[in-house]
Parts: sequence; C-alpha cells; structure tokens
Amino acid sequence: MSTPLSGLPSEPALYLTAAFYRFVALADAPAFRDRVQAECDAHGIQGVVLVAHEGINGTVAGRPEAVRHLLAWLRADPRLAELEHKEALGDKAPFYRMRVRFKPEIVTLGVPEVDPVNQVGSYVAARDWNRLIGDPDVVVIDTRNDYEVAIGTFEGAVNPHTASFRELPQWVDSHADMLRGKKIAMFCTGGIRCEKSTALMRQRGYDEVYHLQGGILKYLETVGEADSLWRGECFVFDERVAVGHGLAQGTHALCYGCRLPLGPADRQSPLYRPGVSCPHCHGSKDERQLQGFEERHRQVELARQRQQRHVGAQPESPVRAEPPAVRSRT
Repeated sequence: MSTPLSGLPSEPALYLTAAFYRFVALADAPAFRDRVQAECDAHGIQGVVLVAHEGINGTVAGRPEAVRHLLAWLRADPRLAELEHKEALGDKAPFYRMRVRFKPEIVTLGVPEVDPVNQVGSYVAARDWNRLIGDPDVVVIDTRNDYEVAIGTFEGAVNPHTASFRELPQWVDSHADMLRGKKIAMFCTGGIRCEKSTALMRQRGYDEVYHLQGGILKYLETVGEADSLWRGECFVFDERVAVGHGLAQGTHALCYGCRLPLGPADRQSPLYRPGVSCPHCHGSKDERQLQGFEERHRQVELARQRQQRHVGAQPESPVRAEPPAVRSRT
C-alpha cells in the first residue's frame, strides 16, 4: 500500500522518491543487505537504506518504474509482504549515490531488549486521535527531537526535550511518577519512532500505550484544519523542510551550518547568513568552516543562475529516523 507524501504534479515527473520501513525479524540481515544493494544498483536507484535484524528503513529515488520494481521485489519476500511506503514525485534527484548499510538498529534507541517486532503499543487512526488525546487521563508524548517540537506539536503534548532519540529511555525512566497509572499516547513524524517508543514503554511495564498510526503526516493529511489539534508546522526530512495541514509546504528553511529549521523571524535576524549560519549556530563555527560554507553558497548561486543544480545545494544526510522524506538526521 502506498501513501502520497505530497500533492502530485499534473505532468509526469522524472524521479519517484519512496520512503519505507518495517519492523520484522531478519535473521539474514547482512546477506539481505547485499541483495538490496545489488537490486538497487541494477536498476539505477539511489538513496539510503538501513537493514538490521529488527527490520528495514529506507528512502530511495529513481525512475518511477525502477522504484516500483524495487518495492515489488521487496514485497516478494514474505517477511516484507506488508511493507507500506510513502512516495513523492519530483523533477530533481534527491540523492547522488546508493548506500545500503547493515546496522544494529534501523532507528537508534540504544536499548537492546526493546522488541518492536513483537511488542508495541496499540495503533490509533488519525481520525480517532483527537478523541484519545482529549482524555484527561492520557499523557501525550512527542517522541521527536527538540528542534522538531519547537516548530510544531499537538496541543497539550509533553516535550521530553531530547536532542536525539537515544535520550528518550532516560527521560522515560526519570518521569515514572508522572507516567505510572496513566494511558500513554505517543506520536512522531511518520510512525517509525512511535513504534519503537511504544515498544520501550511496554518493555518498561506500561500497559495502556497508544501511538498515532502513520504519524503526524497522516494526521495532517486526514484531519481538516478546522478540527485539528495540531499547532504550528511539522518538520520533514526533505527539501520542503516543514509542512502544514494538507501537507502544504510550510514557512521554514534549513540552515546549512547547523541543519536546524529556520522560521521567518530567524531569517530576519542580523545573525542570519544565507547558506552559512543562523541565530542558532552563530559563533559556533571557526573561520575555515565559515569560508567553506560561503564558497559553497557562492557556487550554489552561480549554478542557479546557470539553471543548473549544484551537488551541494542540499546536504545529503544519513537515512532519516522517519520514513516520509528524502533526507534525514537520525
């Protein structure tokens, strides 16, 4: 089953980007990694895929027929038959190479005993989410990183103020008094962190644990703005940077220096230098780094004037912690 990432253009696009994940036991993960790499290379597909004993997580791009072949090839493996993906069409290549990596985890939590294959929370569909989080006995937890929460979250949600997903277990353990005896609802951008965080809660002994099926993106796609409890914009791991209701592109841009999302006020700051630094990272780079960023920005602008795409226009990052996007920072 596929889910669109954004509105599709009326004309055929050159590239199809597909983002997917599935928690499933892969006993042969290292060998499976090699087969995925070979299949992608054979069909000119580019992107990043992580393979672990707990499952697969990736974002790939290429000719639509090539990407759809890869998805069908993956689903032909009975373990991945129920693999779902999200997709977007575009006219620019979001990746410049294909990397398939074997990793200990497909999204890094750092708690080996957590088992998202066999023990997770209960899924809640986007249309039922408002009813759940409106219950006063429910603690709603945003499992994303602090920079993501800063530009938007659900009304009344708890922000654990984590800099990385690996910090969530410590936060859970230190807030046991707040969580015991409560129903717990967790959410993330597209679903993958939700599954692993609810598996963590179950492993820690919490029984009534729920997560938003399809993540924030499914909610913004499904629930109209008039009925929505979402406030702000949702950070996404692609060139849109952030989206709002209906998955319309938001108002944020990305700082090349620190990779943080910048709102209109940030870009009006005297500390903002396009392509170089922003109020969040001003003063944190040495002169050599700043000169490198300035030269890269100059080359990007020259390429734009020539109607070309500079390879450094958007920094290519490791595979995201979420499936619905092109670039990520896990």
